[in-house]
Amino acid sequence: MLKADSVTYVHGPRKTGGVAEGAREDLPGVRRVSFAVDHGGVVGLLGPNGSGKTTLLRILAGVLAPTEGRVTLDGVDLASIPRRARARRIAVVPQETHLAFDYSVREVVLMGRYPHLGAFELEGPHDLTVARDALAATGTGHLEHRRFATLSGGEKQRVVIASALAQQADLLLLDEPTASLDLGYQLAISSLVTQLTRDRGLTVVVATHDLNFAAGLCRSLILLRSGTVMGTGATADTLTAASIQALYDVDARVWFDDRAGRIAVLPVEKTRHV
Repeated sequence: MLKADSVTYVHGPRKTGGVAEGAREDLPGVRRVSFAVDHGGVVGLLGPNGSGKTTLLRILAGVLAPTEGRVTLDGVDLASIPRRARARRIAVVPQETHLAFDYSVREVVLMGRYPHLGAFELEGPHDLTVARDALAATGTGHLEHRRFATLSGGEKQRVVIASALAQQADLLLLDEPTASLDLGYQLAISSLVTQLTRDRGLTVVVATHDLNFAAGLCRSLILLRSGTVMGTGATADTLTAASIQALYDVDARVWFDDRAGRIAVLPVEKTRHV
């Protein structure tokens, strides 16, 4: 479905919808990154700060244009797909969402309908039905009339995911979806994404620092360090003590937890000063 072929990105003008913004992009680069994401897959991007996870996620979304190589969606070069058509296929949930105005939850979710509306077209009854279905799917229907700014961190994240669902895209890109959330909300987001992939057939790529979150959610992993892929493969084969040592310079215990039904990771100590 989604494929990156020898993708390289070096610092340069940031391009959003084809318009350059600012003199330089303050993001880590990536070098000759290649991988494929199958339909219905849940792929995790793991790596330390500055490894290029967010850069790569933005390239996959079409927000950044690679300096070399290309990204294809069902065999079609992503750069050749018009922005509105691309938004019908790819939805992005950023790490943080800052709104310029005091929107209600319903208004935020309805923003996800913009790829399906014509110029100057307003949302109609069908769009409202889609938005309410997305709220129900994320367990936030009761928040519909609340102001977005009044929500907790976990509630905001679920509402933003609902807005992404309202796009009716089949590919969901998540950037650090559990950052700054407490343990309960981390588990809730993990369960929600798992449910959405099962019930809606979504394909998901998630960038995260949380190794245990990735172990419980992702079927396969891409390990990044300094903009270079250090390993790819099934989570059980890729998330090992050796790979964690190579990726983070950290000794860790890795084992299969029978009660959780998944791999568990316990970092032990930093092994190298940086």
